[in-house]
Amino acid sequence: MASEIKVLAIVGAGFMGSQIASRAAIFGYNVRMFDVSPKALTSAKESISLYTEGHYQQEGVQGSPEDALSRITFHDSLGETVRDADLIIEAAPEKLELKKEVFSQIDKLASPHAIIGTNSSSIPVSKIEDAVTRKDKVVNIHFYTPLTRYYFVDIMRGSKTSAETFYKAKEWVESLECLPLVVKKECLGFVFNRIWRAVKKDALASWAGGHADFRDIDRAWRIWTGLEWGPFGAMDVVGLDVVYDIEMSYYNDSGDPKDKPPKTLKDMIDRGELGIKSGKGFYTWPNAEFLKPDFIKGGEKR
Repeated sequence: MASEIKVLAIVGAGFMGSQIASRAAIFGYNVRMFDVSPKALTSAKESISLYTEGHYQQEGVQGSPEDALSRITFHDSLGETVRDADLIIEAAPEKLELKKEVFSQIDKLASPHAIIGTNSSSIPVSKIEDAVTRKDKVVNIHFYTPLTRYYFVDIMRGSKTSAETFYKAKEWVESLECLPLVVKKECLGFVFNRIWRAVKKDALASWAGGHADFRDIDRAWRIWTGLEWGPFGAMDVVGLDVVYDIEMSYYNDSGDPKDKPPKTLKDMIDRGELGIKSGKGFYTWPNAEFLKPDFIKGGEKR
């Protein structure tokens, strides 16, 4: 465990929040989880068990899944969740104003020493930091999904993040046996997501423009890289609603029409086709047990 961080609070019990909670708990941290939605908290309790099982397939993890699960508690009060936390991670949807509102609430309720991190996939914490008084204690801590497989994390400072805060966050990431990807100069998209975004953007443009079938794009990618799925399969895993919000972050930042995600993607979301979590996205996922060690063996054959 990182020496000065004992209690982790996670605000947002969705797809990523649940994965982070599981990862932290198996490495000995006490975890408090909060969500405004009772349904999200109920779902998190179920999914965290699966995530924990997946993490325990990793060589060298000590203890048992039951031990880890005993360290996670679920709360419907934000104040109760963050009150004694040393590190708080916001894992709300990828919407700037929402994140600023959440940060502001956390800042008022948390202990003065607490670090506030955002798991944003694309938004620099410098765009959020005006919502808090502790500008020296905010930082980007962005995990990739699935965390049962991808053990690397973006770490990026805000405009006033102290060296002490940055070091503590980096040490904490390392204590989870994850690789910190240090962003040396602030940028939208951070480290790997910036590269992945370039692939995703052109893949969506080729599909939406009618230039190629998404299955062919995925087939080519899988043959070339040796990976189990291509860009469209990966977007199904992330969630098409999340993908859309991330792409809109880039568009809102640049104002360039070429950065705006295609309407056809928004149409899918409006139909409830969100990817694995809804059972259908670009592919159909009848058995979306994507947290198991044999991650993504299901889905349509392609």
